[in-house]
Amino acid sequence: MDGLLIRSIEEHIPLEIIYLADSQEFSQRKLIVKEVNDDYIRAFCLTRKQIRTFKRENILSIMPEFHYKNRFLH
Repeated sequence: MDGLLIRSIEEHIPLEIIYLADSQEFSQRKLIVKEVNDDYIRAFCLTRKQIRTFKRENILSIMPEFHYKNRFLH
């Protein structure tokens, strides 16, 4: 996971995450990571259009954003 987060910071690559909120609700987010520490990730959430903070322990899945990834397949 750290490699994807660092790449998102350095190259402004959007990532997709599946996130479990403290309210036990699942959400799928598209974001560009701005800052990472041991417990949290600060990122610009493309879904909410604002900077958000995500608990690392609540990120269930992370991958490069699908449409971005396909740009390099042609």
